[in-house]
Formats: sequence, C-alpha cells, structure tokens
Amino acid sequence: MAASINSSPVHGDRDLLGQTVMVIGGSSGIGLETARLAGAQGADIILTAREPDRLHRAGLELRASIAAFDATDFDRLVRFFDALPPPIDHLLVTGPGPCHVPPAGFDLDAARRHVDAHLLLPLQVARHAAGKIRPGGTLLFMGGVGGRRPAAGLAFVAALTAALAAMTKSLAREVAPVRVNLITAGFVDTPLSASVPGDRIDERRQQLRATLPIGRVVGPADIAALAVHLMTNTAITGATFDIDGGQQLIEG
Repeated sequence: MAASINSSPVHGDRDLLGQTVMVIGGSSGIGLETARLAGAQGADIILTAREPDRLHRAGLELRASIAAFDATDFDRLVRFFDALPPPIDHLLVTGPGPCHVPPAGFDLDAARRHVDAHLLLPLQVARHAAGKIRPGGTLLFMGGVGGRRPAAGLAFVAALTAALAAMTKSLAREVAPVRVNLITAGFVDTPLSASVPGDRIDERRQQLRATLPIGRVVGPADIAALAVHLMTNTAITGATFDIDGGQQLIEG
C-alpha cells in the first residue's frame, strides 16, 4: 500500500517509502541527484531524459523505470502521460539550463525554444500530469534567479523568470489539491552549468567560494534536499524558493 502523503510535517529518513517520484530530465545533475535522494528515502523512481545512454545508466543505478524522449516534443510528452498508469506522488521538471538571449543579435528561434522549455513545458506537464498525481502530491518546477534584478541584456530572461513564478501561483489554484512549487537556483555546480563558462569554470568556482555568504559553491545535493523537502512538507504550495547561496546579495 502506498504511504499517505497527507501526513504530519515531522520528517524522517524514509518519508517517501511506498511513494513514486518522477523526474523529467533525470539522467544527470539536479534531476539525478534528486532521484537518488528520493530513492534513498524509499521512493520508487521514474526517470525521463532525451539522452538514451546516460538515462540507461541512471536507470540501472537507481533501479528506475525509464523513458527516453525530448520533453519539449509535446506530442510525445502527451503520449507518455496518456500511457502512464496512475497514480504517482511527486513530479519534478528540471530546468533546461541557463538562458542567454541578449537583445543584440536577438535570435527569435532560440527565444522560442527557451519559451518552450521554460514556460510551455511546465504548462503542458501540469495539464497532462495533474490527473496522474495523487491528491496532496507535488508538481515541482525548476527555474533560475537570472533576471531578478534589472540589467542591460536581461529583458528576455527577466520576463521568463517572472512568468514562471506567476504561473506557479496560478497552477497551485488550478490543479489543487496537487501542490505546485518552484525552485529558482543561482549557479549550481553541474556539468551543464560548467559548460557555460567553459575553461573559466575553475575561476568562477573560486570567485563564488570567496564571495558567497555560505563560503562554498551550491551543488546538486543542495537542490535535491530542498526538492525532497517540498515533496514531504504537505503545507507548501504556490511558493517560489530561491537557493543560490546568497548570490543575489552580492551580484546584480
């Protein structure tokens, strides 16, 4: 029998025992780390990702069910959810990574791909997955803190940042009693984030260690801990949680 998700807010090491956690984008980085932690707390895991080989390795590690496809192929996404037997308890949609679309040389096609990944994907997931999630369960999105402060070149990023937080609040009303929350992260030391500064990644890490109030770089395990907390704390919905080690306090 599945564990009740409408439980008290007192948490232990096996809070997710008997529950099912799905991660869209779960083959590496934040998604994989969250799946690992959820599995360690007793959850059955379902992973999706677009890269089959990496997904297969993650599935073997976690003894997870897997499905390889591009989640921004919305026809394929709908077919996946149509075939998914209910119920699941918690669903995390990981972020597609940093968004860089400066006004100078604005690429409309690239901007549309970012809208698909940052806004339309969460909407599509909410539309087609909410009926598969047990009442009181969690629909959890990932975003970024980029664009929170006005700055030249961040108009598009700022729009996406604000829109995702607003959408989370509205969806929390629309799909209740499923809970909907948003995690917005600063720099997280994942392979995807490391690819942006390229050969300057070590310099970026050192700069963050020297300047962040926490004195270290935020890692995937930090995000995973927050994600699992939001799955197990049934009093939270419609909220946005920043997790950046204090990055916004020193930058922007």
